[in-house]
Amino acid sequence: MARRIDYLNDPNAPKANSIVPSVNIAVRDDTGRLLLICRSDNGNWALPGGAVDVGERLTEAGVRETLEETGIRCAITGLVGIYTDPGHVIHYTSNNEVRQEFSIVLAARAVAGAPTPSSESTHVRWVAPDQIDHYRIHPSMRLRITHALEDRTTPYLG
Repeated sequence: MARRIDYLNDPNAPKANSIVPSVNIAVRDDTGRLLLICRSDNGNWALPGGAVDVGERLTEAGVRETLEETGIRCAITGLVGIYTDPGHVIHYTSNNEVRQEFSIVLAARAVAGAPTPSSESTHVRWVAPDQIDHYRIHPSMRLRITHALEDRTTPYLG
């Protein structure tokens, strides 16, 4: 099975050979819970998301990726931040691609659907903010989740 390996400020990390605009979506329900997936490629918990396709708007990609990975339809409500740390690289073992982080995180609210795993997510859950620390989350994703839960008035730019 193809794997995804995240490196953060690791001097032994492979060098990036690509950069791909991607989107993560911080979807909240009416009670304030956050939608998380357990990624099938590394077992980490994360916000749903993925690459923006050619000919697709960022918001369209976010809604599409969320629905594909979680079974939840969402409506975009704002911008959490832009995450472009060159110290965070992602190695995809299927093709030896090593991407430099480039993720735009959008806030959203759930409008329909039920949590449903996919080929990219082994589990999908609504998680209360005070329970987030009980999940295995990569530090780069944890930063995005922290910012989303802070309901920041200005987006993170980093």
